[in-house]
Amino acid sequence: MAGGGGGGRMGGRFMTEEEKANQPKITKALLKRVFSYLTPYWKQLAFVLVCIAVSSVMSLYPQVLTGKILDKGIIGKDLNMLIFLILASFGLTLASNLIGVLEAYLNAWIAQHITFDMRNQMFAHLQKMSQRFFTSNNQGDIITRMTSDISGVESVITNTFRNILQNSITLVVALVMMFRMNWILALLGVCIIPLFVIPTRKAGKTRWKLTGEAQECNDEINGILNETMSVSGQLLVKLFGKEKQEYDRYESANGRMIRLNIRERMAGRWFFVVLNTVTNIGPMLLYLVGGILIIQYKKDISPGDITVMVGLLGRTYMPVNNLLNIQVDWMRSMALFTRIFEYFDMPVEIENAPDAITPESTTGEVEFNGVDFSYDPERQILKDVTFKLEAGHSVAIVGPSGSGKSTIINLIPRLYDVQSGEVRFGGIDVRKLDLTFLRKNVGVVSQETYLFNGTIRENLLYAKDDATEEEMIEACKKANIYDFISSQEAGLDTMVGNRGLKLSGGEKQRISIARVLLKNPALLIFDEATSALDSISESKIQEAIDPIIEERTSILIAHRLSTILAADEILVVKDGQIVERGQHSDLVKLGGVYTELYNTQFNRPLNTEKAKAEQQTAVNAVPVTE
Repeated sequence: MAGGGGGGRMGGRFMTEEEKANQPKITKALLKRVFSYLTPYWKQLAFVLVCIAVSSVMSLYPQVLTGKILDKGIIGKDLNMLIFLILASFGLTLASNLIGVLEAYLNAWIAQHITFDMRNQMFAHLQKMSQRFFTSNNQGDIITRMTSDISGVESVITNTFRNILQNSITLVVALVMMFRMNWILALLGVCIIPLFVIPTRKAGKTRWKLTGEAQECNDEINGILNETMSVSGQLLVKLFGKEKQEYDRYESANGRMIRLNIRERMAGRWFFVVLNTVTNIGPMLLYLVGGILIIQYKKDISPGDITVMVGLLGRTYMPVNNLLNIQVDWMRSMALFTRIFEYFDMPVEIENAPDAITPESTTGEVEFNGVDFSYDPERQILKDVTFKLEAGHSVAIVGPSGSGKSTIINLIPRLYDVQSGEVRFGGIDVRKLDLTFLRKNVGVVSQETYLFNGTIRENLLYAKDDATEEEMIEACKKANIYDFISSQEAGLDTMVGNRGLKLSGGEKQRISIARVLLKNPALLIFDEATSALDSISESKIQEAIDPIIEERTSILIAHRLSTILAADEILVVKDGQIVERGQHSDLVKLGGVYTELYNTQFNRPLNTEKAKAEQQTAVNAVPVTE
């Protein structure tokens, strides 16, 4: 969103077709909202405006002094005047540049503080968004709004707003000076300006079009390289003998890229030929007309005056060109703010009630009463879910994939809110509880383990900032991971890598269990905690889970039979409804959903004596359902 002009940067001064189609609607409300971010810094902005005005005027005065240097110093043969005028011109130039440095610093300071404010506001807002927001929106888009979009605001302030002011002031002052000196030459200069602007814009559009085509071709080439140069892609090419075909495809795209690049370079060459020609025509015309006025009409105008007019004319080219193109920068700036405001305007679905309750403690008891829920109106996920988990007890939730098991547990810590019915925690509707209190007392171990890029210690302390060494060791022992940690040279200070990539799946999962135990929640939830692990890792985690669920209020979404059998009650969910509930032995005999899940895993009916015998030996090793 740079606001500069000239041939070297004109490629970005025209809007793409997509930008034209998605131009934001500029309203008074939008502008007021944009400028609301500038309001806290109005004093600094006012000073910047003064600096720009003074710097712009002072930068033009050396051009005026050039005429006096010529007339009074050189032609007038006054050495003292010549030295004085040269020193004055130098002083004005230096002062203008120094003021420009101050203005640039203030501009950068304001821009950085505004982006600082916006980033903080955006981060705080996103932290309040429900899980629905993060599952519905592309992660890359979220990060783009947070980073490059808000960073673009800096360019809006340091370039777009500044260029509007600077170019406007420079143009006005230059034209006023020209008309005060000689209105005839000034009018001629005004007529010459379009001769410079029109070719500039036409050449810029041509280069912009060619650059866009070249970018598309470049994307095609990158796509070919990504497909054919990867390990899997190369294997496929070789196995099907498509080397020649892929080479021809690459050569064709590469050839188009070369031709487009040559055309784009030559379009630039022709532009500079036109530009240099026009910039020379203007001064020549002024010298010609000025000479005619002096020679033929004896007008009171000196060679120095004509030189000044030529210099001022040259100073009007860039401001005019920039101001004509400023609409593109302005529209892009408004589009940028519109994108940012779209996120700011997204409602916070999950937030504390005004009179949120913060009990001193809770038993962890959970109760669902007629709960309905859907992620979107077209698909109902949960229908009239009702059950109660007493404090100190455990319940296992099983069912086919997509039946709503994980959705049930997501409603407890209010990652989502119910559409109807209520979820009670410790006897209180979760929507009336303080969110910090609620989530502090609900611990979840999910199948998608997430560890931060740091040490084991740092990941454990994320659950409890002031945890002692003894507390961390005790939690690790309960999670069956302490033996591994103590075998590492750095112990708890062992680096886990990005997302825990330096550890195995089982090690990451057991560290996540230790982290939740360190949190010491009233309710502990295991959501398919062993589903993606090998049998050895699964066994180690199971050894950790078994004693935990005996001493805590627990919910288990399980696919392992031993875990299911350890629960006080089993809930069978299908199509968002609890269709069966009870103990394993009773549910198996019903011949319903649970029986089908069991038989599918073991691949044999339960009414055979052999199957019943094998059930006992398989109980600790074979999954039941996901």
